[in-house]
Amino acid sequence: MAQTSRQGFLHNAVLALALIAPALAIAAESAPISSPRVTATLLSSRDAVQPGERFQVALVQKIARGWHTYWQNPGDSGEATRIDWTLPAGMTAGDIRWPAPKALPVEPLVNFGFEGTLLLPVEIAVPESARPGERVTLKANATWLVCEKICIPEEGAFTLDLPVEAAAIVDENAQSRIDATVAALPQPAGFKAKLTSDGDRLALSLPGLGAEARDIRFFPLSDTLIEHAAPQPATPAANGVSLQLARSSAFKLENAELSGVVTFKDGGLPRALAVTVEAEPTLLTTAAGASAAPRPAVVRLPVPVEGADLTLWAALAFAFAGGLILNLMPCVLPVLFIKALGFAQLARAHRDEVREQGVLFLSGVVVTFMILAGIVVGFAALGTSIGWGFQLQSPPLVIGLAVIMTLIGFNLLGAFEVGTSAGGVGQDLAGRRGRLGAFMTGALAVVVATPCTAPFMGAAVGYAVTQPPAMGLAVFLALALGFALPVLALSFAPGLLRLLPRPGRWMVILKQAFAFPMFATAIWLVWVASVQAGPGGVLAALIAVLAAGFIVWLVGITRGAGRVRLAASGLAALVALGAGWFVLQSAVPSATSEARAGDIQAWTAERVAGLQAEGKPVFVNFTAAWCITCLANERVALSRQEVKDAFAELKVTSLKADWTNRNSAIAQALAEQGRAGVPLYLFYPGEKDAQPEILPQLLTPDMLVTAARRAAGKEIKTASR
Repeated sequence: MAQTSRQGFLHNAVLALALIAPALAIAAESAPISSPRVTATLLSSRDAVQPGERFQVALVQKIARGWHTYWQNPGDSGEATRIDWTLPAGMTAGDIRWPAPKALPVEPLVNFGFEGTLLLPVEIAVPESARPGERVTLKANATWLVCEKICIPEEGAFTLDLPVEAAAIVDENAQSRIDATVAALPQPAGFKAKLTSDGDRLALSLPGLGAEARDIRFFPLSDTLIEHAAPQPATPAANGVSLQLARSSAFKLENAELSGVVTFKDGGLPRALAVTVEAEPTLLTTAAGASAAPRPAVVRLPVPVEGADLTLWAALAFAFAGGLILNLMPCVLPVLFIKALGFAQLARAHRDEVREQGVLFLSGVVVTFMILAGIVVGFAALGTSIGWGFQLQSPPLVIGLAVIMTLIGFNLLGAFEVGTSAGGVGQDLAGRRGRLGAFMTGALAVVVATPCTAPFMGAAVGYAVTQPPAMGLAVFLALALGFALPVLALSFAPGLLRLLPRPGRWMVILKQAFAFPMFATAIWLVWVASVQAGPGGVLAALIAVLAAGFIVWLVGITRGAGRVRLAASGLAALVALGAGWFVLQSAVPSATSEARAGDIQAWTAERVAGLQAEGKPVFVNFTAAWCITCLANERVALSRQEVKDAFAELKVTSLKADWTNRNSAIAQALAEQGRAGVPLYLFYPGEKDAQPEILPQLLTPDMLVTAARRAAGKEIKTASR
């Protein structure tokens, strides 16, 4: 009987411990936040805290093999992990105590960061006013960037709920893990390093390091000091070692004292020292005389195969070539027809007048490109992607362009004439004295060009929005120059202009013929408005065209009529305001991101991951109704029967990411693939977490069928840097 009683007691005790143990574990560690790349938790060294004490917590990141997160200076690319705390009154959190980083080569770059399991300790102070019996809740919002071939921003919200007791209760396992991390943190060096200029390089003197130190590397906290990817050869020096460092191309040093970490091996064991560096005065720069502004935390994202390993010069070349090819796109040709008509009229004009027209067209192109690019690059620098062609995601602007194209068409048919004071629409737009008209032709050409994406443009624009603003704008400037070059070259080649026939009736016929591409463009824009805003968008576009036509007619019949014209101008202004109000009220996007064509499903990142987990290959079409290149690919390749048959045979699931209206999830997905706009075509293999193949921007049926076979055959091809 006694034995049975003892067995029952032991059984109950074990059961009680089993029930209590999970609660204790939860008290010391938050619920995990998991992705295929990182599993993160918030770990506490205490199961219960006492008033007035300081204790350690740590953000724990278990990083998947091949992926990495970043140190406080991420190196050539990346972004450091950040923690924002929400604590009870009186509690405070210190800064992250950073372990020594590793140099992580990602050719041709070197990042500074971490692999495997990482603990980031933070000290928490409990106020004396805390009372035993209370509970304190620690909340932390953490963000981190995890990279392999692609970079993915992740975040997590963590909560620790701890009781306050008269004496702290230590979680021995958590405490030992955090203590081990703290013990391995870079220790104070005990000496002051010196940084001097050595020609075009820098010399870092480390007087406290012995000759037996091996594999020495310096990690500065400043990201504008050295070239991170450059080797750091060590040479013996008086009382220590000297490292040779390559000066950064964006070198900037405003303080004579800076900090960093030196890692090395001593007797085969890894060591890390936190060093203070004293720089010689000649190295100091000022805000006014610095060679470059400090580089913001920028995520260098992968670019498609066509733009792999892009340097700035390669991106500029791609952008210039893309701008040249953009002239051949159908959305641009109607506007260029107007300029062609103007050159035909100027064929026998004075050479300076022809050149002036070309330069003014160039100015309109460059100014408009820089305005649009400044907005795109500015938002990218703030961490928000709005994408190239963002203005056509606004139904009122789409409707406004449709009105302009309609008026230009009727003007070319001779329904009315507009003088140069009206901005040079129609014939005066391209006429001899249409200086403002030549400028506006360039501006209009850029606005209607943005729905098109030429070869080489995607890689160049994607590169531009991931770089510091000055470099990004330089890429867009190259794109503008390439776009304007054919018209500019024609204006400086009078011999080519003289090959045209003499002015005559053929010019009237040609001018009238050019009206119909304008009407075609207007019809397409009204269709875009219908996709964005439904029937309300179509009604708004028709009302806007009616109002614009009435205003032009009213101004025309009252020209030179004194007071009557003044009254007509007032009426025209009222009509314009009323029509504008109606457009803004009616053209409200009603279309969703759901695909509506056949068996094509709407894209979400979760849907892609789920299909891959089921072993299904996935094709994702990032598109928009206003993207002419996208529509052309759908007609020429995606809708072909042989492509549909191949997808069905290989069990490929097609997803559509419709960016016709603004969609932050799609914008983020584009940015993760190094793109700033559509089209983008991705083929995911039927294998969990496998990276997609990026297809070219111009598709063929054979290309799609071949890519489908690769994906179905589990032949994984990742986008490379």
